[in-house]
Amino acid sequence: MVKNKNQGFIPALTSLIIVSLILVSVVSFVIYQVRLIGPVLILLGLLPLIPLKLSGRTIKSAGADIVFGAIDTGILGVAALIGASFAGVLGAIVGGAVGDSITDGFAGLVEGKIASTLRKHGIEEARTPLSSSMGKMSGCLIGVGITLTIAWTILNISI
Repeated sequence: MVKNKNQGFIPALTSLIIVSLILVSVVSFVIYQVRLIGPVLILLGLLPLIPLKLSGRTIKSAGADIVFGAIDTGILGVAALIGASFAGVLGAIVGGAVGDSITDGFAGLVEGKIASTLRKHGIEEARTPLSSSMGKMSGCLIGVGITLTIAWTILNISI
């Protein structure tokens, strides 16, 4: 059982607010740099891991949450890009929403499997507000960063 009090709701909320403010600030500067936004989001995906480490948790212990976020938001990014190509902003919103509901199901399957595997190997993965929020935030940023990097650099998709 995780006993560190630095992983409760208030420390998690504080970390979430601080990391969110940093994310919004950085993204506001690079949002129109299409070729840079993917790699920047991938790097920003490492930011939520800092409070996790400071709390005494290992990155591995949040592995299921990180993978959930990466699958969930990575594929959501694909759905939003497809929706945007068909119907602009509304298509991106609908594509993202429908894609998110589908990927939540798939990512949840993978998250559960990874959590079971971690427990089987004796790795503490009990969810706390901090580990779950920072893990999922990290995975989401990394996942969509990879999607956008592939879309705009390798596939040369334009917006």
